[in-house]
Amino acid sequence: MKPKKSSALDAIKAAMETEMDAHNFYSRAAQKTENSKGKDMFFQLADFEMNHFRHLKALYYSLKAEGKWITYHGTTFSIEGKKIKALSVKKEVESQANDLDALSIAIKEERKTRKYYLEMVQKTANSLGKDIFKKLAREEELHERVLNDQFYSLTNNGLWTWGD
Repeated sequence: MKPKKSSALDAIKAAMETEMDAHNFYSRAAQKTENSKGKDMFFQLADFEMNHFRHLKALYYSLKAEGKWITYHGTTFSIEGKKIKALSVKKEVESQANDLDALSIAIKEERKTRKYYLEMVQKTANSLGKDIFKKLAREEELHERVLNDQFYSLTNNGLWTWGD
């Protein structure tokens, strides 16, 4: 079943809000973590979510004005990352509990957002639209894997492994 234009726009608008919320969450997490690897990962995730937001916004206006789906080429993590000064080990250990909380929340949100995009794949008749939502779902799955890896490492080893 092809979603009505207004229901597709509503779904995209909801996705835009979710992506902006994720961007804001990751930006705050990056500012709060004491670990340089954690900062880099959270900043990159914030950038990733902002790219999702920008594309969804462009898609929203394209559908609204012209009824056209636009191509989404995807987003990737930066290989080099941001150069952030390392802090003392004592401060890093003290912040781990907050980092684990942030990681736990982020994992749940990424899973929920991925599920939403997969539902949109099923509800969207347009092949370009399906492709957009599949790519977004795959990227959210990647985020969840990255976050799970960091959560595991921080819980079991007390170390961030991002970028290793």
